Amino acid sequence: MMILYSGTTDPFSQRCRHVIYEKGVDCRIVDVDLGNKPKELAAMNPYDQVPVLVERDLVLYESNIINEYIDARYLNPQLMPEDPKLRATTRLGLFRFEKELFANVQAIETGSQKAADRGRSIVRDNLSQLAPVFNKQKYILGDKFSMLDVAIAPLLWRLDHYEVQMPAHCAPLIAYAQRLFDRPAFIEALTPSERAMRR
Repeated sequence: MMILYSGTTDPFSQRCRHVIYEKGVDCRIVDVDLGNKPKELAAMNPYDQVPVLVERDLVLYESNIINEYIDARYLNPQLMPEDPKLRATTRLGLFRFEKELFANVQAIETGSQKAADRGRSIVRDNLSQLAPVFNKQKYILGDKFSMLDVAIAPLLWRLDHYEVQMPAHCAPLIAYAQRLFDRPAFIEALTPSERAMRR
């Protein structure tokens, strides 16, 4: 059986929980107190971070790597495109999300006021550039829900919590976010702490 070591407020762990519930995978989820991490976490992940996935002798960390493994192991529904070109484009999108969006999460959560405000501004500006995509399509890759939607959903869920104010012209992005939040697997994957993040 798979075991996922998951932070109850960690957006990267939320991604993995979301994929697990989308796939209906039999997986034991172990909640990790990020303020009091178990010693074995550092033995499994040299960066002493969640999420960590363990399956027999396989130990994986980093949410996108974990999610791609689960997607390859359990084929339905498929979240990474089959087409090699589109798959590579999706991986590039995942990389850009890390660099342009999620790289700012730590500054927003624990940085100085100046660093947090700068992080919010970067997130807002990058999401604003993405908003027009949803005037024409349901999800990032079109009509099919994909790993890109999984990857960005935890950040969209936390916008109010992170005090990121989106401008009015981003209404298509907000409507897209609500489509993600309405997915049964997304709802099921939420922890009580995450539920409390939205007003």
